[in-house]
Amino acid sequence: MVSKTARNHALGNNKNESSVEDFLSLLKPRVMSLAIFTSICGLLLAPTHMHPFLIFVSILCISIGAGASGAINMWYDQDIDGLMVRTRGRPIPQGKISGLDALGFGVILAVISILVLGLAVNYFAAFLLFFSIFFYVFIYTIWLKRRTPQNIVIGGAAGAFPPVIGWACSTSDVSVFPLILFLIIFMWTPPHFWALALYKDIEYSKAKVPMLPVVKGKKTTKRQIVIYSMILFAVTTLPFFLEFSGLIYLISASMLNAYFCYLSFRLLKSSDDDTLSYAPKLFKFSIVYLYSIFSFLVIDLAL
Repeated sequence: MVSKTARNHALGNNKNESSVEDFLSLLKPRVMSLAIFTSICGLLLAPTHMHPFLIFVSILCISIGAGASGAINMWYDQDIDGLMVRTRGRPIPQGKISGLDALGFGVILAVISILVLGLAVNYFAAFLLFFSIFFYVFIYTIWLKRRTPQNIVIGGAAGAFPPVIGWACSTSDVSVFPLILFLIIFMWTPPHFWALALYKDIEYSKAKVPMLPVVKGKKTTKRQIVIYSMILFAVTTLPFFLEFSGLIYLISASMLNAYFCYLSFRLLKSSDDDTLSYAPKLFKFSIVYLYSIFSFLVIDLAL
């Protein structure tokens, strides 16, 4: 029934009127806000300075590109979105926007964001934006997501591009520091999403998405979360030891990492019932954690 509905929406047979809010929700505003924030940090941490108008254009294009990826993702995942409580309220499963309209909307935004960034800022940054959209749509969404429990590990690269693109907008190149910023998000992504998957495993199973808890079980997932949390701790010290930041950042990052690892170990030791309590705590803190890590990098540089 859901598949038939999804096919009808894809053919444009939705009778509900679409609103501006519906199209904005296609952009995945929460995900886009993280891309905006980390790209701004990438710009601020770069050693060169840009004109304020070019900064605005850069952030706007990166934001639109991230949103375009989300819209195309919703078009492709419309069949499974209707099966999951977390996603069934999205505009396509609700019949507010047809699948083809979402696809067209996403493609148009992607093309505009890449072209404007290339013409107004620089072509290298535009290429990185193109590659990040390509990676999210084709590598993660179409190829990995429904095929392997490592979907989040490899696919996490897509969400790690914004600070690198922000840096490239300012410098027209990539050096060691933006690669560390990339690596921080890349290592943060698995424990972040696996924490979510631990208490949404039934939904993922119903939608036949091979998330790690569904394929390997909760115990294995918890162990992997601890391993990645410890690797993340090590990676976030690199800016200090490579002399890109100072003590303010190191102390702040160490405190954040200590609590992140504490929650990970508590989750590992938790029973199945307690997992439903500790997994959401880790998931929610992981969001605060990433915003804080990047904020302290910028604060440390400013001071």
